[in-house]
Amino acid sequence: MAKDLDLITIGRSSVDLYGAQVGGRLEDMRSFEKYVGGSPTNMATGTARLGLRSALLTKVGDEHMGRFLREELVKEGVDVTGVLTDPERLTALVLLGIRDEEQFPLIFYRENCADMALSADDVDEGFIARARAVVATGTHLSNPRTEAAVLKALELARKHGAQTALDIDYRPNLWGLSGHGDGENRFIASEAVTAKLQSTLHLFDLIVGTEEEFHIAGGTTDTVAALRAVRQVSGATLVCKRGAAGAVAFTGEIPDGLDTGETGEGFPIEVFNVLGAGDGFMSGLLKGWLDGEDWPTALKYANACGAFAVSRHGCTPAYPTWEELQFFLSRGVREKALRKDPELEQLHWSTTRKGDWNDIRVFAFDHRSQMEEMEGATPERIGAFKDLCLQAAAAKATGQGGHGILCDGRLGKRALYAAAGQGLWIGRPVEWPGSRPLRLEPQVGEDCGGLKEWPADHVVKCLCFPHPQDDAAMWEEQIATLRRLFQSCRRNGLEFLLEVIPSKVGPVDETTTPAVIQRIYDAGIYPDWWKLEPFRTEAAWAASCEAIERNDKRTRGIVVLGLDAPEAELRESFALAVRFPLVKGFAVGRTIFGQAARDWFAGRLDDAGAVARMKDNYARLCHIWDEARASVGKAAE
Repeated sequence: MAKDLDLITIGRSSVDLYGAQVGGRLEDMRSFEKYVGGSPTNMATGTARLGLRSALLTKVGDEHMGRFLREELVKEGVDVTGVLTDPERLTALVLLGIRDEEQFPLIFYRENCADMALSADDVDEGFIARARAVVATGTHLSNPRTEAAVLKALELARKHGAQTALDIDYRPNLWGLSGHGDGENRFIASEAVTAKLQSTLHLFDLIVGTEEEFHIAGGTTDTVAALRAVRQVSGATLVCKRGAAGAVAFTGEIPDGLDTGETGEGFPIEVFNVLGAGDGFMSGLLKGWLDGEDWPTALKYANACGAFAVSRHGCTPAYPTWEELQFFLSRGVREKALRKDPELEQLHWSTTRKGDWNDIRVFAFDHRSQMEEMEGATPERIGAFKDLCLQAAAAKATGQGGHGILCDGRLGKRALYAAAGQGLWIGRPVEWPGSRPLRLEPQVGEDCGGLKEWPADHVVKCLCFPHPQDDAAMWEEQIATLRRLFQSCRRNGLEFLLEVIPSKVGPVDETTTPAVIQRIYDAGIYPDWWKLEPFRTEAAWAASCEAIERNDKRTRGIVVLGLDAPEAELRESFALAVRFPLVKGFAVGRTIFGQAARDWFAGRLDDAGAVARMKDNYARLCHIWDEARASVGKAAE
């Protein structure tokens, strides 16, 4: 059978609720960030980010947290064939906090949880046969049912020529050795745990653990003696993690000292959060191991991935992509607190964004002042009309990818919230309509604090009117607002779309928009998306695209706005724009809804008629866009 997976990890899968405040007790946390968690789940994600074809064998609950884990794994590129749903049990939860460099309180909510219901019957031979390696963790050896599942998977891995690895991952309270409040404890001696581990160690080609974890596996707190005890029952390569002293690999007999094993390059960085660092380390190690690298190289990858983990908030979110790792290894450490390195953080953000939006057609009905000016419009009726706009967009999209909406949260709140879960790209404006200098909607707040309430899949859209001829005061005020907004987007994990229309405030030529773009990048602002007016010349498009790519090679791209142009003009502008790969689609509003809105507010059109007309208009624009893209593709053949 073809090996279409590099590895399958087995075991814990939980939702990590990470205290957002740092430096206090878990009792004092006011809010929590929600992340993917559980050692095998972290490793599946970490290795997928490094380019390995990863899969996970576990169970989650038939509820919101189980669906969250499954959806996040799919977004990360992890194969979820083996992520099974338990209809009776809840997904595991973990509460975690960062108190200081040495204290990281955590509470495991794992009483009869879904992943501990994994049994031998859940291990499918065909699934295991697909993998080059099977990776287990120690926790699932602590219960007879999950142990049987792990042993069956290891047996099948051997049968089908796969390698096997163990992350000892010793958590004493998950073995029943201490209470719920002792989740931070990493070592309690236990002859029973040692015996259980030693009964399985011969099944592995690679065994990884901290010194304390080898102490439990070897049955002694003398690290060299513990490694020798493990060696007596296993011929595996042993990788011992030593904290700040790095890690060491032993492929043969254990020498008298730890310093004589094989080591990899280490990285002097600030320790901010050790939780999940071992899973990051293991992800890098597995990448090197499965790529056939020598142990110094594999350990270098592991040490670097561990460095990222200890310097950032959260476990899985901290792990690097392959592109990020290569950049870091090439450039080196510039800021010991890696999360404060702007260049590295921009690369991390741009290479871990979720979703494929290389072709996008957006129905924009985020208009506020334009609708408020229409005869018969009231805030209540505008909200009702925006419900119809969403119906029209969804009727055209029919669940297919590549469609989206722009909708505001003040007049269109009901439609905005109803759009969740429909597979649409969702953009949401923050600017006060027509403001110059830029001001933000009261719901957002001048400090941008309102973004904390936004769902993770809402894209922050901001329209402003900068011009190269603006005086210094105007530029300073607009840039200051944009910078606050951009920084808040990053803090809240939200993508940022910036729309600039300099033609509304001054004369323009082919250099105008590129000059605006450069000035924004010079201010340290990196929009994920740009929304630009439809240029009339190829040179204008070329100059704007070059300005963006010169500053950010990983931008999501550009969407073209409509400016209430008739379809014939949009056809021409689309035909020109699609020649540039950076242009990913359009975001058009009044051309789609304008006349329908006027007729509906005036009572000349009913709900069904408005939806039908807007759906047809939107569908025609999508067809015009698709034709334009197809023509470019044919010309390139």
